[in-house]
Amino acid sequence: MAESEPVVVQVGEKRGCPEDEEKDTPSKKPRVEIDHQDEEEPEGEASDGEEENGETFADMMKHGLTELDVGILKYVSDHEGFSGILKERYSDFVVHEINKQGKIVHLDDLSIPAEAAEEVAEAPQPPEESDVLTEEQKKQLGELQLFRNKEDNVSIEVIDDTKEKRTLVHKAIKTQFPGLETKTEEKDGRKLIVAYHAAGKKALAEVKTTAAPRKHFWPKNRGSFCHFVLYKENKDTMDAINVLSKFLRLRPNMFSYMGTKDKRAITVQEIAVLKITAERLAHLNKCLMNLKVGNFCYKNHPLKLGELRGNHFTVVIRNISGTDEQVHKALTSLKQTGFINYYGMQRFGTTAVPTYQVGRAILKNDWNEVVDLILKPRPGAEKEFLVRCREEWAKTQDPEASLKKLPNKRCVEGQLLRGLSMYGKKNIVTAFGLIPRNNRLMYIHSYQSVVWNTMVSRRIEAFGLKAVEGDIVLKGTTAHLLSVEEAESHSIHDVVMPLPGFDVIYPSHHVGKGYRELLSADKLDIDNMRHKVKDYSLAGAYRRIIIRPSDVSWEVIKYDDPRISLVHSDFEKLENKPAPVFSKEGKHRALRMEFSLPPSTYATMAIREVLKLDTSIKKQTQLNTTWFN
Repeated sequence: MAESEPVVVQVGEKRGCPEDEEKDTPSKKPRVEIDHQDEEEPEGEASDGEEENGETFADMMKHGLTELDVGILKYVSDHEGFSGILKERYSDFVVHEINKQGKIVHLDDLSIPAEAAEEVAEAPQPPEESDVLTEEQKKQLGELQLFRNKEDNVSIEVIDDTKEKRTLVHKAIKTQFPGLETKTEEKDGRKLIVAYHAAGKKALAEVKTTAAPRKHFWPKNRGSFCHFVLYKENKDTMDAINVLSKFLRLRPNMFSYMGTKDKRAITVQEIAVLKITAERLAHLNKCLMNLKVGNFCYKNHPLKLGELRGNHFTVVIRNISGTDEQVHKALTSLKQTGFINYYGMQRFGTTAVPTYQVGRAILKNDWNEVVDLILKPRPGAEKEFLVRCREEWAKTQDPEASLKKLPNKRCVEGQLLRGLSMYGKKNIVTAFGLIPRNNRLMYIHSYQSVVWNTMVSRRIEAFGLKAVEGDIVLKGTTAHLLSVEEAESHSIHDVVMPLPGFDVIYPSHHVGKGYRELLSADKLDIDNMRHKVKDYSLAGAYRRIIIRPSDVSWEVIKYDDPRISLVHSDFEKLENKPAPVFSKEGKHRALRMEFSLPPSTYATMAIREVLKLDTSIKKQTQLNTTWFN
């Protein structure tokens, strides 16, 4: 999953982004791990979009996890680490998807494809359509479209009212002002066409009761899917798709993508949508905030999770303490040797109850503990409504009373409580099923991940950076144990370690036996990883121990103004804004590095190897607080 997580972290940022993951189903061949997430893990916590203040967030993080808690212990290089601030600004972390053709995705063209433009030009237009709206009406509709009064509406009376003329007005508004919807209302014996914002609450209420979207004419020779590039700032992929779906009045599942991207970053990725024209999408650029769409083309297929080749990162680490020589040594090691392919910290949640503990309880079939871990009061600061909800649950064990304390019932706590109120506390498995499947699987995958991290640390401790007898390599997708002779002809970059499951083999050396000991200590049977509930049966997978990034480059830059962006984004290039200029005598130093990673790897683990710093929010918040003070 190649993406960014909140490493330093602006205080109070939390996010959850459910998405599809592969099913852990039995297969004849052991699976190579393909994690269909771009380093974005649903945290399973409630969030209403507000930010905590810095002090509260720092308090919360006192009870958070550190790298030691999740098995992240080792480094591969011997260079001296140095400090720096990661993600001081979201523009310090820029991610470009690498598509299945191996091309880095950029937003560099906002025009409509030639064939689409020709179709628009050639489409027969009634001569009256361009004249049905007055200049004053256009002005009012334009303001409505640009969010200036998104909960308001514009009423238009049709002169010489006929059904044909009303149709023309409806069509003119929707064509010229994407994001607006219309309806006909009767008032005082007159028929009015009322335009309102498709992203407003009134419109969204109608979306819920509306049947399938209206069918639009679609040329037979045009691909059914409009593929486009989505550029977004400080917004996660699902949030962005929800915004697009509201404006276009589509269900979010009409969009497809190859992976989700992190919120606190500038990211660029491919998206596909079914039977929506490039023209309609391009119109949205007038009213989207922190989003831009472009590079349109039509194809006959959607995108699928996991199809991407990886991600290209441009990362700025500010206020570095390392000398130029230290930086050179660290980045040379990253380029030549790589880093340990640990699962990053966001895999395990940010609160006092790690996600892997819930996953372990699920695998043990201890459903009372699952409920307790998710709903019980916990140390550290949380949003007030969550604290009240947890207190109510601890006091009364009443799901309905506890649910009333939550304004946002879509969070994991709310979904579980709703399930308990519907099915009762004696039917927890069914109640737990109300949580979206991907969030539920996230818990057990988190447990697999902490086991993998722990065992890889032991493997590096025991044998270092060379292949040894008993290690596992993949021949195609088949796992193979190395003999003494074979180990001589393989490198550490060939070695994989298994995530525990019923369809994998384990190393034959003593580290492999540690899997059984670790799971036994957690009261789990490594020989029986099938679960009574099929969804929670773990097939297992294989993951490379060491990843070597490609396209690695870096420079140390000096600057004076800490508020300026140090990366020239695609949007700034489209706007013809100048690239950042650096001063040789600047009072601040930053490391700007670029590298590409395959899917299912964490950029923050690469950065950890460079800095030799704990990337947990707990440690980074302490570092941030010290620096700001």
